[in-house]
Amino acid sequence: MSTGMARDADLPERAGLRPHTTPATPHIQLDQYAPPAFQDELWSLMTGLRGVTTGRSGISLPQTRALHLDPALALGPDEAFMVGTEFAHLHGDGSGSLHAALPPQRAAEAIRTGWAEEHPVVTMGLGPETWVMLYGPQDDSELAVIWRLVQDSHAFACGQASTSRA
Repeated sequence: MSTGMARDADLPERAGLRPHTTPATPHIQLDQYAPPAFQDELWSLMTGLRGVTTGRSGISLPQTRALHLDPALALGPDEAFMVGTEFAHLHGDGSGSLHAALPPQRAAEAIRTGWAEEHPVVTMGLGPETWVMLYGPQDDSELAVIWRLVQDSHAFACGQASTSRA
């Protein structure tokens, strides 16, 4: 699996219909759950990102596992974080979905290609356009795309340039 160089590629179209989700907070994926093995693999990859510590989310349900970036590395804009230095969190509801902050153009691309949707706080005008829900991966190819997007979120939080930002 790629560790970051794949970020340069455009996202493929996600196959099938989008999962159903709740229209308000808490923002939850209601169907098309990721198999537990893919959730475990994604979490393992996420926890290996440079400068990341894990813990409870400061903005989501108690069972949600969050990624917090070392403050010394948190050089991204305010929109790269949901609260404090939390830039992504994996929902503990069994769906395998997660919320992440992505650079604006990458968030728009992820939504357009079917991998993500805006967080309800964005549609209500209460949060930045960078906040999205990424759907739980159903197979190896979906896991690869979601992992690439998590890496993009990490790079955004670190203040690193991304091809998704001109």
